[in-house]
Amino acid sequence: MFQFIVYLRAICAVVITNAHYENIYPVSIIANGGLLGDVLFFAISGYCLYNIKTDFIRWYGKRILRIYPAVWIITAIYLLLGFYHAESAAAVGRLMIYPTYYHFVASIMVLYIIYYVLIVISKKYENRTRLLEIYMLAVAVLYTVLYIFVYDRSYYHIDSVYEPMIRFLFLESMLLGAWFREKGKEFTEKGHWYDWGAAAVCFIVYFVSKLIFSRVEAAAQYQIINQAVLFILLFLLFKAFAGIEQYYQKLPKIFQLLARNISAITLEIYLVQYALIPRLNIGGFPLNFIFVTGGIWISAMALHYVSDTLTAVAVKAVNRKER
Repeated sequence: MFQFIVYLRAICAVVITNAHYENIYPVSIIANGGLLGDVLFFAISGYCLYNIKTDFIRWYGKRILRIYPAVWIITAIYLLLGFYHAESAAAVGRLMIYPTYYHFVASIMVLYIIYYVLIVISKKYENRTRLLEIYMLAVAVLYTVLYIFVYDRSYYHIDSVYEPMIRFLFLESMLLGAWFREKGKEFTEKGHWYDWGAAAVCFIVYFVSKLIFSRVEAAAQYQIINQAVLFILLFLLFKAFAGIEQYYQKLPKIFQLLARNISAITLEIYLVQYALIPRLNIGGFPLNFIFVTGGIWISAMALHYVSDTLTAVAVKAVNRKER
């Protein structure tokens, strides 16, 4: 696996967690960028899962095995501690199975199915890059049509991760990740300084446009532009990080170890933080920042260890029975 994916995944975890720190920072606007982290995560998933070599049942089963054990463990713990509440067996089922407490899990488990079908079809054609581009264009057209004729454009809410429309953006991101994987080494180790300049400019445009669309009522009609800018930013970030692949091994060892550690526990960081952030928000800044960040990291490490251990035991038990 290319090293740039490791660093992008680590940055995703940091950016998404940062977006939940509204009550941690002295200035709440610093807690931003959650949707950028989300689309990066989905793009990375599309990139890493592109080489499908098994039937759907086995492939999807592996995805379940990667995500759900950690979800079940942390949800059970938080229910027992009273952090989450379920008044009935059906409510427990919703927390444990679908949609769970986590929008990422609800979206990715649905989009995995669509992604599998599209990628398997693309493998049958010689010009896979072109077909992936057609997929992305088709999703964009459908998204735009629904935006024009169905979407409520009277107020700004296009970046809400709890609305079904956001899954079009997430699917586009997965397909973009697949497109980068299909292109292979065309972008790796071939970066230019202007890639970073373009990404920086697009980053500024994205956040300025978000402020305008969310605070100027008349501008809300055109909020889809914000999503288009975000998708361009996603492309530029992927290109920029891939372009410096040869330099990651030259970074100080402490940065390499930290990036690998965070990258390995990104799911767990996401799962533990919702309940911990308000409960560890003790004292003023930066003391509260240290408590919250440290608590999330330690809890995520523990969850990762327990989840992986139990999953490994379960897999071994199944393998023994099959023999």
